[in-house]
Amino acid sequence: MAKMNLNRQEMPRQEPEIRRRNFKEVALGYTLEQAREEASRCINCPKRPCTTGCPVGVDIPEFIKAFAEGNIEESARILKGKNALPGICGRVCPQESQCESVCTLGKKGAPVAIGRLERYVADWERANMKNQKVTLPPATGKKVAVVGSGPAGLTAAADLAKAGHSVTIFEALHVAGGVLMYGIPEFRLPKEIVQNEVNFVKSLGVDIKLDSVVGKMATVDELFAGGYQAVFLGTGAGLPMFMNIPGENLNGIYSANEFLTRVNLMKAYLFPEYDTPVKIGKKVAVIGGGNVAMDSARCALRLGAEKVYIVYRRSREEMPARHEEAENAEEEGVIFKLLTNPKRFIGNEQNFVTGMECYEMELGEPDASGRRRPVQKPNSEFIMDVDLVIVALGTTPNPLIASTTPGLATTSHGTVVADEATGQAKKDGVWAGGDIVTGAATVISAMGAGKRASTSISEYLKTV
Repeated sequence: MAKMNLNRQEMPRQEPEIRRRNFKEVALGYTLEQAREEASRCINCPKRPCTTGCPVGVDIPEFIKAFAEGNIEESARILKGKNALPGICGRVCPQESQCESVCTLGKKGAPVAIGRLERYVADWERANMKNQKVTLPPATGKKVAVVGSGPAGLTAAADLAKAGHSVTIFEALHVAGGVLMYGIPEFRLPKEIVQNEVNFVKSLGVDIKLDSVVGKMATVDELFAGGYQAVFLGTGAGLPMFMNIPGENLNGIYSANEFLTRVNLMKAYLFPEYDTPVKIGKKVAVIGGGNVAMDSARCALRLGAEKVYIVYRRSREEMPARHEEAENAEEEGVIFKLLTNPKRFIGNEQNFVTGMECYEMELGEPDASGRRRPVQKPNSEFIMDVDLVIVALGTTPNPLIASTTPGLATTSHGTVVADEATGQAKKDGVWAGGDIVTGAATVISAMGAGKRASTSISEYLKTV
Protein backbone atom coordinates (compact mmCIF):
# COMPACT_ATOMS: atom_id res chain seq x y z
CA MET A 1 0.00 0.00 0.00
CA ALA A 2 1.31 3.47 -0.91
CA LYS A 3 2.52 5.61 1.97
CA MET A 4 0.04 8.28 3.04
CA ASN A 5 1.05 11.84 2.11
CA LEU A 6 0.20 13.93 5.17
CA ASN A 7 1.34 17.31 3.78
CA ARG A 8 -0.91 19.39 1.57
CA GLN A 9 0.21 21.49 -1.40
CA GLU A 10 0.54 25.13 -0.47
CA MET A 11 -1.57 27.59 -2.47
CA PRO A 12 0.53 30.15 -4.42
CA ARG A 13 -0.42 33.73 -3.44
CA GLN A 14 0.52 37.26 -4.40
CA GLU A 15 3.19 38.66 -2.07
CA PRO A 16 1.67 40.88 0.69
CA GLU A 17 3.66 43.97 -0.36
CA ILE A 18 2.33 43.71 -3.92
CA ARG A 19 -1.25 42.62 -3.24
CA ARG A 20 -2.00 45.30 -0.64
CA ARG A 21 -1.78 47.80 -3.51
CA ASN A 22 -4.08 46.04 -5.99
CA PHE A 23 -7.53 44.45 -6.20
CA LYS A 24 -6.38 41.35 -8.12
CA GLU A 25 -7.06 37.92 -6.67
CA VAL A 26 -4.77 37.14 -3.73
CA ALA A 27 -4.80 33.33 -4.02
CA LEU A 28 -3.45 32.40 -7.45
CA GLY A 29 -4.73 28.80 -7.65
CA TYR A 30 -2.89 25.52 -8.09
CA THR A 31 -0.94 24.57 -11.20
CA LEU A 32 -2.06 21.30 -12.84
CA GLU A 33 0.92 19.50 -11.22
CA GLN A 34 0.06 20.85 -7.76
CA ALA A 35 -3.61 19.92 -8.17
CA ARG A 36 -2.69 16.38 -9.30
CA GLU A 37 -0.31 15.99 -6.37
CA GLU A 38 -3.01 17.18 -3.94
CA ALA A 39 -5.72 14.96 -5.49
CA SER A 40 -3.43 11.93 -5.15
CA ARG A 41 -3.52 12.40 -1.35
CA CYS A 42 -7.23 11.45 -1.14
CA ILE A 43 -7.46 7.87 0.18
CA ASN A 44 -11.08 7.45 -1.00
CA CYS A 45 -12.15 6.19 2.41
CA PRO A 46 -15.36 4.13 2.55
CA LYS A 47 -17.15 6.28 5.19
CA ARG A 48 -16.92 9.50 3.09
CA PRO A 49 -17.22 11.92 6.03
CA CYS A 50 -16.32 14.84 3.72
CA THR A 51 -19.54 14.41 1.70
CA THR A 52 -21.58 14.39 4.93
CA GLY A 53 -19.68 17.51 6.03
CA CYS A 54 -20.64 19.39 2.83
CA PRO A 55 -23.88 21.42 3.18
CA VAL A 56 -24.81 20.67 -0.46
CA GLY A 57 -23.64 17.03 -0.40
CA VAL A 58 -21.01 17.20 -3.18
CA ASP A 59 -19.67 13.71 -4.07
CA ILE A 60 -16.18 14.75 -2.98
CA PRO A 61 -14.22 11.46 -3.23
CA GLU A 62 -15.72 10.86 -6.71
CA PHE A 63 -14.82 14.26 -8.16
CA ILE A 64 -11.29 14.03 -6.71
CA LYS A 65 -10.83 10.43 -7.97
CA ALA A 66 -11.93 11.38 -11.50
CA PHE A 67 -9.50 14.30 -11.41
CA ALA A 68 -6.62 12.17 -10.09
CA GLU A 69 -7.25 9.69 -12.94
CA GLY A 70 -6.89 12.52 -15.46
CA ASN A 71 -10.60 12.79 -16.34
CA ILE A 72 -11.11 16.48 -15.49
CA GLU A 73 -14.28 16.72 -17.59
CA GLU A 74 -15.92 13.94 -15.58
CA SER A 75 -14.64 15.54 -12.36
CA ALA A 76 -16.33 18.84 -13.35
CA ARG A 77 -19.58 17.02 -14.19
CA ILE A 78 -19.64 15.29 -10.78
CA LEU A 79 -18.93 18.59 -9.02
CA LYS A 80 -21.61 20.54 -10.96
CA GLY A 81 -24.13 17.72 -10.33
CA LYS A 82 -24.59 18.88 -6.73
CA ASN A 83 -23.12 22.39 -6.73
CA ALA A 84 -24.22 25.03 -9.24
CA LEU A 85 -21.56 27.50 -7.99
CA PRO A 86 -18.26 25.59 -7.57
CA GLY A 87 -16.01 28.47 -8.72
CA ILE A 88 -17.47 30.55 -5.87
CA CYS A 89 -17.40 27.80 -3.21
CA GLY A 90 -13.81 26.90 -4.05
CA ARG A 91 -12.84 30.46 -3.11
CA VAL A 92 -15.04 31.61 -0.23
CA CYS A 93 -16.40 28.52 1.56
CA PRO A 94 -15.03 27.83 5.04
CA GLN A 95 -13.95 24.29 4.09
CA GLU A 96 -11.75 24.17 7.18
CA SER A 97 -14.86 24.00 9.38
CA GLN A 98 -16.91 21.78 7.03
CA CYS A 99 -15.74 19.08 4.59
CA GLU A 100 -12.03 19.40 5.39
CA SER A 101 -12.61 19.39 9.17
CA VAL A 102 -13.87 15.78 8.99
CA CYS A 103 -11.40 14.52 6.34
CA THR A 104 -9.89 11.21 7.54
CA LEU A 105 -6.36 12.37 6.64
CA GLY A 106 -6.82 15.30 9.02
CA LYS A 107 -6.57 12.89 11.98
CA LYS A 108 -2.91 12.23 11.15
CA GLY A 109 -1.79 15.27 9.14
CA ALA A 110 -3.24 17.99 6.90
CA PRO A 111 -6.69 17.24 5.41
CA VAL A 112 -7.03 17.07 1.62
CA ALA A 113 -7.35 20.63 0.24
CA ILE A 114 -10.88 19.97 -1.06
CA GLY A 115 -11.72 23.65 -1.61
CA ARG A 116 -8.58 24.30 -3.63
CA LEU A 117 -9.25 21.26 -5.83
CA GLU A 118 -12.86 22.42 -6.29
CA ARG A 119 -11.55 25.82 -7.41
CA TYR A 120 -9.10 24.23 -9.86
CA VAL A 121 -11.76 21.98 -11.46
CA ALA A 122 -14.31 24.83 -11.64
CA ASP A 123 -11.76 27.15 -13.27
CA TRP A 124 -10.74 24.43 -15.74
CA GLU A 125 -14.39 23.83 -16.62
CA ARG A 126 -14.96 27.55 -17.19
CA ALA A 127 -12.02 27.69 -19.60
CA ASN A 128 -12.53 24.37 -21.40
CA MET A 129 -16.19 23.33 -21.30
CA LYS A 130 -17.95 26.42 -22.67
CA ASN A 131 -21.57 26.12 -23.86
CA GLN A 132 -22.13 22.74 -22.20
CA LYS A 133 -25.84 21.93 -22.42
CA VAL A 134 -27.54 20.38 -19.40
CA THR A 135 -30.26 17.90 -20.38
CA LEU A 136 -33.45 19.06 -18.69
CA PRO A 137 -36.52 16.90 -18.00
CA PRO A 138 -39.89 17.64 -19.69
CA ALA A 139 -41.50 20.86 -18.44
CA THR A 140 -43.86 20.37 -15.49
CA GLY A 141 -45.90 23.49 -16.32
CA LYS A 142 -45.36 24.78 -12.75
CA LYS A 143 -44.07 28.31 -12.11
CA VAL A 144 -41.82 29.27 -9.20
CA ALA A 145 -40.73 32.78 -8.17
CA VAL A 146 -37.33 33.09 -6.50
CA VAL A 147 -36.78 36.39 -4.69
CA GLY A 148 -33.09 37.32 -4.56
CA SER A 149 -30.16 36.12 -6.69
CA GLY A 150 -27.60 35.47 -3.98
CA PRO A 151 -26.24 31.99 -3.21
CA ALA A 152 -29.53 30.66 -1.78
CA GLY A 153 -31.64 31.99 -4.67
CA LEU A 154 -29.25 30.87 -7.41
CA THR A 155 -28.99 27.36 -5.95
CA ALA A 156 -32.75 26.98 -5.48
CA ALA A 157 -33.40 28.31 -9.00
CA ALA A 158 -30.83 25.95 -10.59
CA ASP A 159 -32.24 22.87 -8.83
CA LEU A 160 -35.86 23.82 -9.59
CA ALA A 161 -35.01 24.37 -13.27
CA LYS A 162 -33.26 20.97 -13.35
CA ALA A 163 -36.53 19.49 -12.02
CA GLY A 164 -38.41 20.89 -15.04
CA HIS A 165 -40.13 23.87 -13.43
CA SER A 166 -40.37 27.35 -14.95
CA VAL A 167 -38.32 29.66 -12.68
CA THR A 168 -38.10 33.45 -12.50
CA ILE A 169 -35.62 35.20 -10.20
CA PHE A 170 -36.52 38.71 -9.02
CA GLU A 171 -33.37 40.70 -8.09
CA ALA A 172 -33.61 44.15 -6.46
CA LEU A 173 -30.21 45.37 -7.71
CA HIS A 174 -29.08 46.08 -11.28
CA VAL A 175 -26.73 43.05 -11.30
CA ALA A 176 -27.43 39.44 -10.31
CA GLY A 177 -25.36 37.73 -7.62
CA GLY A 178 -26.51 39.33 -4.37
CA VAL A 179 -23.90 39.38 -1.61
CA LEU A 180 -21.43 37.64 -3.97
CA MET A 181 -21.39 40.86 -6.01
CA TYR A 182 -21.85 43.62 -3.44
CA GLY A 183 -20.27 42.07 -0.35
CA ILE A 184 -17.15 40.10 -1.26
CA PRO A 185 -14.20 42.02 -2.72
CA GLU A 186 -12.67 41.34 -6.13
CA PHE A 187 -9.39 40.18 -4.56
CA ARG A 188 -11.22 37.33 -2.82
CA LEU A 189 -13.90 36.55 -5.41
CA PRO A 190 -13.50 37.99 -8.94
CA LYS A 191 -16.84 39.25 -10.23
CA GLU A 192 -16.26 37.61 -13.62
CA ILE A 193 -16.50 34.23 -11.83
CA VAL A 194 -19.79 35.19 -10.14
CA GLN A 195 -21.27 36.28 -13.48
CA ASN A 196 -20.08 33.04 -15.08
CA GLU A 197 -22.01 31.06 -12.44
CA VAL A 198 -25.06 33.34 -12.92
CA ASN A 199 -24.87 32.62 -16.67
CA PHE A 200 -24.84 28.87 -15.94
CA VAL A 201 -28.11 29.27 -13.98
CA LYS A 202 -29.57 31.28 -16.90
CA SER A 203 -28.48 28.50 -19.30
CA LEU A 204 -30.88 26.18 -17.43
CA GLY A 205 -33.75 28.38 -18.63
CA VAL A 206 -34.05 30.54 -15.50
CA ASP A 207 -35.33 34.06 -16.23
CA ILE A 208 -33.66 36.80 -14.12
CA LYS A 209 -35.53 40.09 -13.74
CA LEU A 210 -33.19 42.83 -12.45
CA ASP A 211 -34.18 46.09 -10.70
CA SER A 212 -37.21 44.22 -9.34
CA VAL A 213 -37.92 44.90 -5.67
CA VAL A 214 -40.48 42.40 -4.39
CA GLY A 215 -42.58 44.18 -1.77
CA LYS A 216 -42.64 47.35 -3.90
CA MET A 217 -42.99 46.20 -7.52
CA ALA A 218 -45.24 43.30 -6.49
CA THR A 219 -45.96 41.67 -3.14
CA VAL A 220 -45.61 37.93 -2.53
CA ASP A 221 -49.41 37.59 -2.70
CA GLU A 222 -49.40 39.41 -6.05
CA LEU A 223 -46.82 36.92 -7.36
CA PHE A 224 -49.25 34.12 -6.47
CA ALA A 225 -52.08 36.03 -8.18
CA GLY A 226 -49.80 36.36 -11.24
CA GLY A 227 -49.63 32.59 -11.69
CA TYR A 228 -46.71 31.44 -9.52
CA GLN A 229 -47.50 28.32 -7.48
CA ALA A 230 -44.55 28.64 -5.08
CA VAL A 231 -42.26 31.44 -3.87
CA PHE A 232 -38.75 31.05 -2.46
CA LEU A 233 -37.42 33.98 -0.41
CA GLY A 234 -33.63 34.31 -0.58
CA THR A 235 -33.21 38.04 -0.05
CA GLY A 236 -30.35 37.74 2.45
CA ALA A 237 -29.67 40.11 5.32
CA GLY A 238 -28.98 43.57 3.96
CA LEU A 239 -29.88 45.72 6.96
CA PRO A 240 -26.73 46.72 8.88
CA MET A 241 -26.52 46.64 12.67
CA PHE A 242 -24.98 49.56 14.57
CA MET A 243 -23.70 50.04 18.13
CA ASN A 244 -26.07 52.86 19.13
CA ILE A 245 -23.35 54.82 20.94
CA PRO A 246 -22.82 58.61 20.99
CA GLY A 247 -21.50 60.13 17.76
CA GLU A 248 -22.48 57.24 15.50
CA ASN A 249 -24.23 59.61 13.07
CA LEU A 250 -21.06 61.61 12.35
CA ASN A 251 -19.86 61.86 8.76
CA GLY A 252 -17.13 59.36 7.93
CA ILE A 253 -18.85 56.46 9.70
CA TYR A 254 -20.00 53.79 7.25
CA SER A 255 -21.80 50.52 7.65
CA ALA A 256 -19.67 47.75 6.10
CA ASN A 257 -22.64 47.12 3.79
CA GLU A 258 -22.53 50.61 2.29
CA PHE A 259 -18.73 50.73 2.13
CA LEU A 260 -18.39 47.33 0.44
CA THR A 261 -21.30 47.99 -1.94
CA ARG A 262 -19.64 51.19 -3.13
CA VAL A 263 -16.26 49.50 -3.50
CA ASN A 264 -17.37 46.16 -5.01
CA LEU A 265 -20.67 46.56 -6.84
CA MET A 266 -20.22 50.23 -7.81
CA LYS A 267 -16.47 49.77 -8.40
CA ALA A 268 -15.25 52.79 -6.41
CA TYR A 269 -11.79 51.19 -6.46
CA LEU A 270 -11.60 51.89 -10.20
CA PHE A 271 -12.10 55.67 -9.78
CA PRO A 272 -12.09 57.75 -12.02
CA GLU A 273 -13.06 55.08 -14.56
CA TYR A 274 -16.15 54.54 -12.35
CA ASP A 275 -17.30 57.79 -10.77
CA THR A 276 -18.44 56.32 -7.44
CA PRO A 277 -17.64 58.49 -4.42
CA VAL A 278 -16.12 56.73 -1.41
CA LYS A 279 -14.24 58.48 1.38
CA ILE A 280 -10.65 57.33 1.67
CA GLY A 281 -9.45 57.62 5.25
CA LYS A 282 -5.85 57.98 6.41
CA LYS A 283 -6.53 56.25 9.75
CA VAL A 284 -9.35 53.72 9.45
CA ALA A 285 -10.98 51.71 12.23
CA VAL A 286 -13.08 48.67 11.31
CA ILE A 287 -15.27 47.48 14.18
CA GLY A 288 -15.89 43.72 14.22
CA GLY A 289 -14.01 40.44 13.82
CA GLY A 290 -15.77 38.53 11.05
CA ASN A 291 -14.98 38.02 7.37
CA VAL A 292 -16.85 41.24 6.49
CA ALA A 293 -14.60 43.19 8.87
CA MET A 294 -11.51 41.64 7.22
CA ASP A 295 -12.88 42.46 3.74
CA SER A 296 -13.57 46.07 4.76
CA ALA A 297 -10.13 46.54 6.33
CA ARG A 298 -8.31 45.05 3.34
CA CYS A 299 -10.32 47.25 0.92
CA ALA A 300 -9.53 50.37 2.96
CA LEU A 301 -5.83 49.48 2.81
CA ARG A 302 -5.95 49.01 -0.97
CA LEU A 303 -7.74 52.34 -1.38
CA GLY A 304 -4.73 54.09 0.16
CA ALA A 305 -5.26 54.26 3.95
CA GLU A 306 -2.05 54.77 5.93
CA LYS A 307 -3.22 52.79 8.95
CA VAL A 308 -6.08 50.33 9.23
CA TYR A 309 -7.19 48.88 12.57
CA ILE A 310 -9.47 45.93 13.30
CA VAL A 311 -11.16 46.84 16.60
CA TYR A 312 -12.59 43.68 18.19
CA ARG A 313 -13.89 43.24 21.73
CA ARG A 314 -12.77 39.64 22.19
CA SER A 315 -9.42 37.90 21.62
CA ARG A 316 -8.00 36.37 18.44
CA GLU A 317 -9.26 32.89 19.45
CA GLU A 318 -12.90 34.05 19.47
CA MET A 319 -12.69 35.88 16.15
CA PRO A 320 -15.34 34.49 13.74
CA ALA A 321 -13.34 35.37 10.57
CA ARG A 322 -11.72 32.54 8.63
CA HIS A 323 -8.18 31.98 9.88
CA GLU A 324 -6.88 32.47 6.32
CA GLU A 325 -8.62 35.86 5.95
CA ALA A 326 -7.31 37.17 9.30
CA GLU A 327 -3.82 35.94 8.39
CA ASN A 328 -4.00 37.64 4.96
CA ALA A 329 -5.14 40.90 6.57
CA GLU A 330 -2.30 40.83 9.10
CA GLU A 331 0.31 40.04 6.43
CA GLU A 332 -0.95 43.03 4.44
CA GLY A 333 -0.42 45.36 7.39
CA VAL A 334 -3.83 45.57 9.11
CA ILE A 335 -3.30 46.25 12.84
CA PHE A 336 -5.40 44.16 15.26
CA LYS A 337 -6.65 46.07 18.33
CA LEU A 338 -8.08 43.14 20.28
CA LEU A 339 -10.01 43.24 23.57
CA THR A 340 -11.06 46.78 22.62
CA ASN A 341 -14.59 48.20 22.41
CA PRO A 342 -15.73 51.70 21.30
CA LYS A 343 -17.51 53.88 23.88
CA ARG A 344 -18.22 56.95 21.71
CA PHE A 345 -17.16 58.70 18.50
CA ILE A 346 -15.65 62.20 18.55
CA GLY A 347 -16.24 64.72 15.75
CA ASN A 348 -15.07 68.16 14.61
CA GLU A 349 -17.11 71.30 13.87
CA GLN A 350 -17.93 70.00 10.38
CA ASN A 351 -19.40 66.85 11.98
CA PHE A 352 -16.68 64.57 10.61
CA VAL A 353 -15.35 61.81 12.83
CA THR A 354 -11.86 62.55 14.20
CA GLY A 355 -11.51 60.07 17.03
CA MET A 356 -12.97 57.14 18.91
CA GLU A 357 -12.96 56.69 22.67
CA CYS A 358 -12.58 53.01 23.54
CA TYR A 359 -12.51 50.76 26.61
CA GLU A 360 -10.09 47.91 27.12
CA MET A 361 -11.88 44.61 27.69
CA GLU A 362 -11.08 41.32 29.43
CA LEU A 363 -12.70 37.93 28.97
CA GLY A 364 -15.11 36.71 31.64
CA GLU A 365 -17.31 33.61 31.83
CA PRO A 366 -18.71 32.00 28.63
CA ASP A 367 -22.00 33.50 27.36
CA ALA A 368 -24.85 31.85 25.39
CA SER A 369 -22.63 31.55 22.28
CA GLY A 370 -20.13 29.45 24.24
CA ARG A 371 -17.48 32.16 23.86
CA ARG A 372 -16.11 33.99 26.89
CA ARG A 373 -18.03 37.19 27.47
CA PRO A 374 -16.01 40.40 27.08
CA VAL A 375 -16.15 42.54 30.23
CA GLN A 376 -15.13 46.19 30.40
CA LYS A 377 -11.96 46.95 32.38
CA PRO A 378 -12.60 49.80 34.82
CA ASN A 379 -10.83 53.13 34.09
CA SER A 380 -9.29 51.80 30.88
CA GLU A 381 -10.62 54.44 28.45
CA PHE A 382 -8.30 55.71 25.73
CA ILE A 383 -8.74 57.66 22.49
CA MET A 384 -7.79 56.47 19.00
CA ASP A 385 -7.25 59.01 16.20
CA VAL A 386 -9.40 57.95 13.23
CA ASP A 387 -10.90 59.76 10.24
CA LEU A 388 -12.96 56.87 8.86
CA VAL A 389 -14.90 54.18 10.72
CA ILE A 390 -16.50 51.08 9.19
CA VAL A 391 -19.02 49.25 11.39
CA ALA A 392 -18.99 45.51 10.57
CA LEU A 393 -21.12 44.04 13.35
CA GLY A 394 -23.43 41.88 11.25
CA THR A 395 -26.73 42.39 9.48
CA THR A 396 -30.40 41.50 9.75
CA PRO A 397 -32.99 41.06 6.95
CA ASN A 398 -34.56 44.12 5.35
CA PRO A 399 -38.12 44.31 6.79
CA LEU A 400 -39.74 45.07 3.39
CA ILE A 401 -40.81 41.48 2.54
CA ALA A 402 -42.09 40.72 6.06
CA SER A 403 -44.04 43.99 6.25
CA THR A 404 -45.79 43.38 2.91
CA THR A 405 -46.50 39.64 3.33
CA PRO A 406 -49.41 38.85 5.68
CA GLY A 407 -49.06 35.44 7.35
CA LEU A 408 -45.26 35.32 7.14
CA ALA A 409 -43.94 34.68 10.67
CA THR A 410 -40.70 36.41 11.71
CA THR A 411 -38.52 36.34 14.83
CA SER A 412 -37.66 39.29 17.08
CA HIS A 413 -34.47 39.68 14.98
CA GLY A 414 -36.54 40.14 11.81
CA THR A 415 -35.55 36.76 10.34
CA VAL A 416 -38.21 34.63 8.63
CA VAL A 417 -39.38 31.55 10.55
CA ALA A 418 -38.84 28.50 8.31
CA ASP A 419 -38.49 24.76 8.84
CA GLU A 420 -34.78 23.90 9.01
CA ALA A 421 -35.11 20.66 7.04
CA THR A 422 -37.38 21.95 4.24
CA GLY A 423 -37.22 25.76 4.32
CA GLN A 424 -41.03 25.90 4.44
CA ALA A 425 -42.26 29.17 5.94
CA LYS A 426 -45.45 29.54 8.00
CA LYS A 427 -47.30 30.93 4.96
CA ASP A 428 -48.63 28.34 2.52
CA GLY A 429 -46.65 28.09 -0.74
CA VAL A 430 -43.71 30.12 0.63
CA TRP A 431 -40.20 28.87 1.39
CA ALA A 432 -37.19 30.81 2.67
CA GLY A 433 -33.49 30.12 3.07
CA GLY A 434 -30.09 31.67 3.65
CA ASP A 435 -29.42 34.82 5.63
CA ILE A 436 -33.11 35.87 5.62
CA VAL A 437 -33.66 32.86 7.94
CA THR A 438 -30.36 32.52 9.81
CA GLY A 439 -29.09 36.10 9.85
CA ALA A 440 -25.66 36.71 8.29
CA ALA A 441 -23.96 33.32 7.72
CA THR A 442 -21.85 31.57 5.05
CA VAL A 443 -22.33 31.27 1.29
CA ILE A 444 -22.39 27.47 1.45
CA SER A 445 -24.96 27.31 4.28
CA ALA A 446 -27.23 29.56 2.18
CA MET A 447 -26.70 27.22 -0.79
CA GLY A 448 -27.56 24.22 1.38
CA ALA A 449 -30.80 25.95 2.41
CA GLY A 450 -31.63 26.69 -1.25
CA LYS A 451 -31.02 23.04 -2.14
CA ARG A 452 -33.22 21.67 0.67
CA ALA A 453 -36.00 24.13 -0.17
CA SER A 454 -35.94 23.25 -3.89
CA THR A 455 -36.47 19.55 -3.02
CA SER A 456 -39.40 20.44 -0.75
CA ILE A 457 -40.91 22.82 -3.37
CA SER A 458 -40.75 20.11 -6.06
CA GLU A 459 -42.61 17.73 -3.75
CA TYR A 460 -45.22 20.40 -3.00
CA LEU A 461 -45.73 21.21 -6.69
CA LYS A 462 -46.85 17.62 -7.32
CA THR A 463 -49.88 18.35 -5.11
CA VAL A 464 -51.07 21.67 -6.63
